[in-house]
Amino acid sequence: MLVRFPPKVDNRAALEDFQLKGLKWTVNHAFNNSSFFKERFIEAGITPDDIKSLDDLQRLPFTTADDFRKGYPYPLLSVPPQDIIRIHASSGTTGKRKVVCYTQKDIDDWLDMFCRCYEMANLTREDKVQICVGYGVWTAGAGFQLACEKFGAMAIPSGPGNLEMQMTFLEDFGTTVLCCTASMALLVAQEVKKHNLKDKLNLKKIIAGSERTSPAMKAKIMELLGVKEYYDIPGLTELYGPGTGLSCSASDNLHYWADYYILEIIDPETLRPVAPGEIGEMVYTTLSKEAAPLIRYRSRDLTRIIAEPCPCGCILPRHAPILGRSDDMFVIRGVNVYPSGIDTILSACKTVGSEYQIILDRRDDGKDYMTIRIERGELLDSGSDPESQRWIYDEVRRKIMVTPIVEIVNYNELPRSERKTKRIFDNREV
Repeated sequence: MLVRFPPKVDNRAALEDFQLKGLKWTVNHAFNNSSFFKERFIEAGITPDDIKSLDDLQRLPFTTADDFRKGYPYPLLSVPPQDIIRIHASSGTTGKRKVVCYTQKDIDDWLDMFCRCYEMANLTREDKVQICVGYGVWTAGAGFQLACEKFGAMAIPSGPGNLEMQMTFLEDFGTTVLCCTASMALLVAQEVKKHNLKDKLNLKKIIAGSERTSPAMKAKIMELLGVKEYYDIPGLTELYGPGTGLSCSASDNLHYWADYYILEIIDPETLRPVAPGEIGEMVYTTLSKEAAPLIRYRSRDLTRIIAEPCPCGCILPRHAPILGRSDDMFVIRGVNVYPSGIDTILSACKTVGSEYQIILDRRDDGKDYMTIRIERGELLDSGSDPESQRWIYDEVRRKIMVTPIVEIVNYNELPRSERKTKRIFDNREV
């Protein structure tokens, strides 16, 4: 399937040898060129000569988002400043932005990975790719556009928002591929329906990322836009940006580019590897990143490894769709709740829509309460509400072990976003 941007190896055994070589290079590079990493390694009693197998990866110390923030403005820097040709940064919603530096090789590697994503999604040079993501210091706009141009397809850099312009471009330019967040895709899809444009469009594929997406939301987007192909793309800023993996036509699971980084799945509490197939936190170690290498970087994202070979034929490994974040988990009445579990339940209810909120309150009686507010199905009236409420109530009690309050609201009543939709509202006193 992959032609111009194939894996650097052609079998799993060769991949492990390739990863070990890259791991040794990364540890040497970081130790010799970064005061931050050298200090961490010395504290852990590790030198580059101690890395003799992939198992030795677990001897290395973790890095975290706090290391990026504390090292601001040039965290984890492992090259001379004059070698930096670009920076990108995260949104900075929890304090200082997480800045990532790039050398020319880092940019080249990133675009090669991203082009591989376009190939896996079976794009051709005849495709017209409308890129509705954020530009500026964010990685999304530059990643999607520059890789599209390197791949050879037509880039339409429309940016986020401005739905009227998006509709004009979709129709006038004959857009075949839409690239955006899932929340933006839903906004576009509902606008297409509002203007009755579906039959006038040439849209074939969606490549969406940046947030966890429920099956119901994905199905609604595809239905409203009339597309048959929907690909999930991960987009961790610290790991280059979007384009480091993609789902394929064979399943919703994501191939990840293991010839550019090692992915560990660990228990976020014990920090030990989980058993194969179990859910855990994604931890990244890059194999050739120069400016700001990652060594056992704790992403807080949760998933599980898919061990079975993929029917599509790609030899690179897979992980399940990202289920949420370990720091998204909330505790209510002694029960640990991951939003992905509620996602799954709500997606199975045929009488409600894809948009919902989870509101956590502490009332005067001193007890915590969880309210699930979800939109009614688009073509239904309030007569379906009691049955929907009972079904969701029973399923959440049975599977999540929490007694919810279920509120059904009108279709299109809950807010939409062009970026990531906020779904969890914790109003309890800390």
